[in-house]
Amino acid sequence: MVRKTVGLAVLLTGLAFGGDAGSQGRRPSDTLQPLGTTTFELPDGAIYVPSTPETVQWGSLPNRDAEPLVSLSSGATVTFDTVSHEGILEDQGRDPVRYFGTHGVTPDQVLADAREIAASGLSHDFDRDGPHVVTGPIAIEGARPGDVLKVEVLALVPRVPYGVISSRHGKGALPGEFPENGGPQGAGSAEHPELYNNTSVFVEIDGTRGSGYAMLHSESGEEIRFPIGPFMGIMGVAPDTSEQMNSIPPAAYGGNLDINELGVGSILYLPVQVPEALFYVGDPHYAQGDGEVALTALEAPLRATFRLTLLEAGNAAIPGGSPFTQAFAETADYWIPIGLDPDLDEAMKQAVREGIKFLSVSLGIDRAVAYAYLSAATDFEISQVVDRTKGVHALIRKADFSGTRFPVR
Repeated sequence: MVRKTVGLAVLLTGLAFGGDAGSQGRRPSDTLQPLGTTTFELPDGAIYVPSTPETVQWGSLPNRDAEPLVSLSSGATVTFDTVSHEGILEDQGRDPVRYFGTHGVTPDQVLADAREIAASGLSHDFDRDGPHVVTGPIAIEGARPGDVLKVEVLALVPRVPYGVISSRHGKGALPGEFPENGGPQGAGSAEHPELYNNTSVFVEIDGTRGSGYAMLHSESGEEIRFPIGPFMGIMGVAPDTSEQMNSIPPAAYGGNLDINELGVGSILYLPVQVPEALFYVGDPHYAQGDGEVALTALEAPLRATFRLTLLEAGNAAIPGGSPFTQAFAETADYWIPIGLDPDLDEAMKQAVREGIKFLSVSLGIDRAVAYAYLSAATDFEISQVVDRTKGVHALIRKADFSGTRFPVR
């Protein structure tokens, strides 16, 4: 299955999951360090990909010229150790031991891979680049433009019992209003992070409850507790360009979609843009509200496992049929058409058009009836408004079609 490796210090196969590793609600009592430091079992035949200075890009996405780390056959399973950008960015000092230490986190609870990336010579421009640490890409043998990559989310395991939510000047839903302070105080840098004058809120994770809860504390000491729901903010395939692609805006190839429905058990379909697809991941979350208004959600690292399956152009399993040009998602309960555009109104229109296309092509419903159904029975949610390109996704209930002649997958 593996025919090529580039710069991978660790590449393991043939292990088996522990009992609760596939549970979205697993609560970490200890930090899950990279394999080779902390023992962790993978599914039989799976590939483990770490996040190291050799396997990640910081602030940009792999493009058509990216060299794949490994090449896998269709149907293969891959586990990534992902790293959050929060705690290693320049406005936090680019030193996670020192940054998290100010919140009572001991050095042994700071991820070794986060420390290595922060201390590396990887170039990162805080003002111009995206913030995200992106791991990959992974080649899929035989993938060609026009095909579809089916990404099944099998497991999302929290790696640390804490996370961060940040608001930064000039960003978020209320730029110019938040953070509520005097703004940047000069030329900020990793040596002088205080000059950025940004706001980051440290969040503890309660490991005593089966489903896992995040805890925020107000200045008066009041505790706000909310459930976590891990998902990957970035999943994508390489765009067909040689340009450097900023990691912030999502597009037809996926990327920073920030759709909180994409937890364990979900499926993301991505239109292949270049030979071998070149799949990558990043931006792990523990929780996010629709909109992600402050700028970031509850950002924290995950150990993420996926099954990657190639659907050739024309395959009947492709949602909305071929040509397939826009990312599409699915859960046990919903089909999820996606709209993306810098204009939120246009993103909404695209999500509606994608919903009509899916219902008409895949389920055989008359387009006028499909439009009426979406209006009467489907919720359209704002995925996020903070990533330059805004996102809207629809939640089409599968149960509404279970009593009809239409095939419900």
